Amino acid sequence: MLAVALHPCAQELSLREIAERLVNSTGKTKGQHPSAATVMRMLRDHDERALEASGHG
Repeated sequence: MLAVALHPCAQELSLREIAERLVNSTGKTKGQHPSAATVMRMLRDHDERALEASGHG
């Protein structure tokens, strides 16, 4: 789901717009859209991991 979220994020869509485009594929919420907060956490975690991998963290 992260890969799908990164593309609209690059297009500067809002978190709510990104969440509307995503659909959970596993778990108890399968088939539902994630919340904007979930999308924000997912993108923040990705940015933190990318920063650590580049050696700046």
